[in-house]
Amino acid sequence: MYLKRIELHGFKSFADKVNVEFQSGITGIVGPNGCGKSNISDAVRWVLGEQSVKSLRGANMSDVIFAGSEDRRAQNLAEVTLVFDNSDRFMKYDYNEVEITRRLYRQNNEAEYLINKQQCRLKDIVDLIMDTGLGRDSLSIISQGNISSFADSKPEERRGIFEEAAGVSKYKKRKLESIRKLERTKENLERIGDIVAELEKQVGPLKRQKDKAEKYLALKDKLTAIEVNVLISEISEAKKTLDGLSKTMKDLNEQQVSLETDIQLKENSNDEIKKKMFSLDQQVNALQTKLLEAVSNVSKLETAKVEVDQKRKHALETLSKENLQENIANMKAILSDIVNEYNDRVERLENTEKELNEVIESQGNRNKRLAKLKEEIEYLASEINKNKSRKEILIDAVENKSNYHH
Repeated sequence: MYLKRIELHGFKSFADKVNVEFQSGITGIVGPNGCGKSNISDAVRWVLGEQSVKSLRGANMSDVIFAGSEDRRAQNLAEVTLVFDNSDRFMKYDYNEVEITRRLYRQNNEAEYLINKQQCRLKDIVDLIMDTGLGRDSLSIISQGNISSFADSKPEERRGIFEEAAGVSKYKKRKLESIRKLERTKENLERIGDIVAELEKQVGPLKRQKDKAEKYLALKDKLTAIEVNVLISEISEAKKTLDGLSKTMKDLNEQQVSLETDIQLKENSNDEIKKKMFSLDQQVNALQTKLLEAVSNVSKLETAKVEVDQKRKHALETLSKENLQENIANMKAILSDIVNEYNDRVERLENTEKELNEVIESQGNRNKRLAKLKEEIEYLASEINKNKSRKEILIDAVENKSNYHH
């Protein structure tokens, strides 16, 4: 395993994307002071999980992002990727190349970690490189001043460095984690013991509650069975009542149809009688007109008779005896005509009065029949209203039965 490539973009002095290629063997990076050699080692430490801003020579973590210059604007993202050749499977990762990437955003100071472009946790990266000697505190990365600090460090600190280089620190870390887990398990067992003791105190009351609950459930089941039987019985009775109401309502509907048919027939007959009455009224009016004419003619004839009598008397008084016989004969002829016409008019008047009386009698009979038909229609309408009221009561009863709930 060896480091093949470093990809930097927006990290410290690397504003543009830069790829630093390494070949197998010994490789060195040389250059004047201030050209960015230390920034490369800082980038390696930063990707491998360095969280100390002071170790990265900054005041806060956002200082690792390119801050801009006179002719370059600042970057909003710092990203560094380390590409390792893992063809010998030195890292416990089933890929020939392993890419470890870290990103930092200026806006919310949020960091992202990736292994082969898949997001992960910092702990995953630490566990991956723990046995490789690439830890952030290992001797594989030695910055300026580290040698003097190593020489001046305490024996315990130097021991930790040697253990990291020898690959022992991983197992010590696992041991410490196991010890902490055992301690937590012991504390959990003690809490479980307290819980068990507390639950044992509650066993008696809970047993009594359980007995009550079982008794309650048994009684509830019995009550449910009784309610179901009662409900079935009530439903059966309601169904019988509903069937009876339905039959009654059907009969009422048939009666209503029959009554409405009778009313229609009566109304049709009533219309015919009204038409006949109108015709009789016209006939009565015509006969009354004829009667008035006949009365007028009779009056005229009586007046003419009086005039004839007067003329006859006057003729008898003034005429000579020779002309008297002739005038008498003429007058008798005229009188005979007048009497015949009078008798004819009187006969016509009597016939007209008789016919008028018959029409009036017929009209009275029709009026009586019309009044009787009106009474029958009113009776039938009253029966229909009664049937409608009863039908509404039955419909309401049927609906209440159909919506029956226990």
